[in-house]
Amino acid sequence: MLSFHQIILRLLFAGTLGVVIGIERDLRRRPAGIRTSMLVCMATAMFTILSGELAHLWGDTGSTRIASNIVQGIGFLGAGAILRDAGGVVGMTTAATIFVEAAIGMAAGAGLYAVAGTSTVMVLFALVAVSWFADRFGLKGHAMLFRLTSSRADTVVGEVQKLMATLKLTMLHFRVSMSGTNSTVEFEAEVSQHQQEQIVETFKREGVVTEVISVESGRS
Repeated sequence: MLSFHQIILRLLFAGTLGVVIGIERDLRRRPAGIRTSMLVCMATAMFTILSGELAHLWGDTGSTRIASNIVQGIGFLGAGAILRDAGGVVGMTTAATIFVEAAIGMAAGAGLYAVAGTSTVMVLFALVAVSWFADRFGLKGHAMLFRLTSSRADTVVGEVQKLMATLKLTMLHFRVSMSGTNSTVEFEAEVSQHQQEQIVETFKREGVVTEVISVESGRS
């Protein structure tokens, strides 16, 4: 049986690791911030502790029964963070973070402090360093709005469709509007930095005004 102080120490350790991960999420304005991350880690740590303590108290040999159900239960919480919008599925990173937070909480609840601490460092590396690398080298797609203004809408529309087919990109909210003698072609697409530069370069000529606007909204 664990002492009261040992249980509190494990819960505090789990909660602290959750706060550390939650700070990164809040700084990036992502869901599942400090409070959620802290509670996920503490809850899973508590369930892990109870799993062993109750099994010992009742003489139950299935000491991992509660802990095994945590994996199933946390899946519902993670699923709630995944949404589908016009640009596709969003929230996958948040859901994955919640899932690994549960594992970290379980490790802390089991007294595996080194494992829980090292895992937290690895999670932060994935959320911060890997994310920076992907953004720095244009590996991650971003939802962008492209607005092309020209007096020859028919020509621009054909070029847009051909280019997007070549780049194998899906256009969303495609529309053409008139304003005097000029026509404006607008569409949204999730593109990498390189693809965005290709689109802009293609229409970089006299008679065509190209605008690119980010439509990212808390996507993860």
